[in-house]
Amino acid sequence: MSINPIEYRNGACRMIDQRRLPSEEVWLEYRDYQGVAEAIRSMVVRGAPAIGVAAAYGAALGARDIEAADFAGFMQELERVCAVLAATRPTAVNLFWALERIKTRAVQLTGKALGEIKAALLHEAQVMAIEDEAINRAMGRHGAALLSDGARVLTHCNAGALATAGYGTALGVIRAAVESGKQVSVLADETRPFLQGSRLTAWELHRDNIPVTLICDNMAGTLMRQGAVDCVIVGADRIAANGDVANKIGTYSVAVLAREHGLPFYVAAPLSTIDLSLNHGDQIPIEERSPQEITHCGNVRLAPEGIQVRNPAFDVTPARLVTAIITERGVVQGDYLNGLAALFNRTD
Repeated sequence: MSINPIEYRNGACRMIDQRRLPSEEVWLEYRDYQGVAEAIRSMVVRGAPAIGVAAAYGAALGARDIEAADFAGFMQELERVCAVLAATRPTAVNLFWALERIKTRAVQLTGKALGEIKAALLHEAQVMAIEDEAINRAMGRHGAALLSDGARVLTHCNAGALATAGYGTALGVIRAAVESGKQVSVLADETRPFLQGSRLTAWELHRDNIPVTLICDNMAGTLMRQGAVDCVIVGADRIAANGDVANKIGTYSVAVLAREHGLPFYVAAPLSTIDLSLNHGDQIPIEERSPQEITHCGNVRLAPEGIQVRNPAFDVTPARLVTAIITERGVVQGDYLNGLAALFNRTD
């Protein structure tokens, strides 16, 4: 029953406004690439795979509106459109992967009529959305085998249907386990400061009748010590070649706690999140977001005026703390450097 948070309908890219969940389920329409870029930047849409699909639709909308005399002029404008979309958020590699795929498809159609190219780019974006859900379901099947019946799973941030084109990565594993007949329950970190866990993860799991218990981020260690957690599953925004994982800020702390308490720490992410061009996690760019996300709750100020604020949106968990990385092509454990690279050479 998971939601599909992005769709293309009647010439517009429609997205559920994730800033307004869980109190309101509001859909917004974007008819140009500038609107899609702002939606990504302002977190109307968030989650690495979802950002990638949104960017693809944005590029297709931008391409549709290009007026050019020839293919060279068209590509020059398409590069400009993609540059605007690429500048929205730096950490999630799926954004850049999606834009490169759109540009590559355009180049493959060199010599075709511009109208035909524009239609093909929209089709490519739609295919990417369909593929994303299929990838998540395959990932879920691989990951479900790692969960025992009765598993109590801790997760951080939202790596569910809302973070993808549907079904989810980390929550996709949980959904697949439930669909296979296993009794699985979830402990959801609230995930400060944007509260993706309390607002989004809890919302979609409750909506799908999967047992979920919300906890504050700083409760995870105590619950692990009490034996209330069996494993951790999170998503990822970028994974380096050696298996270092960038995910929502606070993930590293959860991984350290899991290691201390002897709990498996699993990462679920599609191949599009794996960046083999980066040797290790220190090379992953970390987005620093507005201080207001910390100093305010909505329009209410929670902190004194004039203080210094840090708001890194992501952190990096070293590969040595990761028990396994779950992908649509299988599960990798141990030797991530060779294991992750080998996934890209498989055709299944």
